[in-house]
Amino acid sequence: MSRAVSRLLRDLTGRSEHDLIDLLHDQIATALRGGEYARHALLQDVPAPELRERMSEIEHDGDKGRGLLVTQLTRALTTPVDREDLFRLSRSIDDVLDHLRDFTRELDLYDVEERDIFLPLVDALISGLSELKIAVTAIVTDRSATARLCLAAKKSGNRVRRMYQEQLAAVFAGEFSMAAMKHKELLRRLDIAGLRLGEAADALADGAMKRSR
Repeated sequence: MSRAVSRLLRDLTGRSEHDLIDLLHDQIATALRGGEYARHALLQDVPAPELRERMSEIEHDGDKGRGLLVTQLTRALTTPVDREDLFRLSRSIDDVLDHLRDFTRELDLYDVEERDIFLPLVDALISGLSELKIAVTAIVTDRSATARLCLAAKKSGNRVRRMYQEQLAAVFAGEFSMAAMKHKELLRRLDIAGLRLGEAADALADGAMKRSR
């Protein structure tokens, strides 16, 4: 059987839609691993060399997963939700992982001592990614659940923004120092990750709404 015929059969049976959902699920799971290792970096409960190695592996897995998803999107005749919305979702998740990776690297490079202030922001990102992962799996079977979970993920991203603003205000209220500048840069990394999380939630919610019409 030729590849073209095989691909057509997968589209006709709906298998290609499940393939896309599986790839999205895996991409979000990889971003979640990035969040978990960012948390380890804050708690300093994993040796720095091991942490760098793990984050490098996660980055590689993320790039590979994104590539597979984009390839599948270009080939599939049918998709579980709008193709453009799926692309937006995947791109935003990739951006979340990129900023978590850079945050973890810079935390080490800047040799930051006071790390507790970042923990609530990372936890909110992990929570939002977890909600988004469940939302993706529900897109075919329960669109109302997808909508609720997307809203919850969006709220997690908004929570990151609020905490960023509060922590930044505290930094500006203190004395100018190199430590304060480092905190400002790292807080901004997490803020951008939160914004991208919100964009991912919006993309999936938009796709789910179009599917329900």
